[in-house]
Amino acid sequence: VQLQASGGGLVQAGGSLRLSCAASGRTCSSCAMGWFRQAPGKEREFVAAISGSGGITTYTDSVKGRFTISRDNAKNTVYLQMNSLKPEDTAVYYCALSNTRVFGTSLLGEYDYWGQGTLVTVSS
Repeated sequence: VQLQASGGGLVQAGGSLRLSCAASGRTCSSCAMGWFRQAPGKEREFVAAISGSGGITTYTDSVKGRFTISRDNAKNTVYLQMNSLKPEDTAVYYCALSNTRVFGTSLLGEYDYWGQGTLVTVSS
C-alpha cells in the first residue's frame, strides 16, 4: 500500500484547507485510516481517525468541531477538512492506514502504512 498526501499549504488563521490522502497498491476499503501531525520539535500526535465504512470517526480534543475526517472508498481516498485554523495547527500532516483495524485508533503504533506528509502552515 502506498499513501500519497496532498493539500497542505500556507493559510491565515481562521482559514480552511482540505487534505487528501490517496491510497494505491493493495488497498483496503475496510481498513481504518487516520491523520496525525508533527510540529517542529514535537512528537507526532493523533488528529483524527475513521473506520473502514466511514461511519465512525474520532478526533483529538483540540480539533473537535473544526476538523472533519471522511473517506471515499470508491476513490481509495481519505480527506481531512480543516476549518477555523489556528497557528498551533501548524505541522506536517501524515495519513496512515491500519491493516488490522476496522475501527480507527489514536495509537500511532497500530498503523502499518504512512504517507509522506504534507506541510500545513497557519499564519497569525
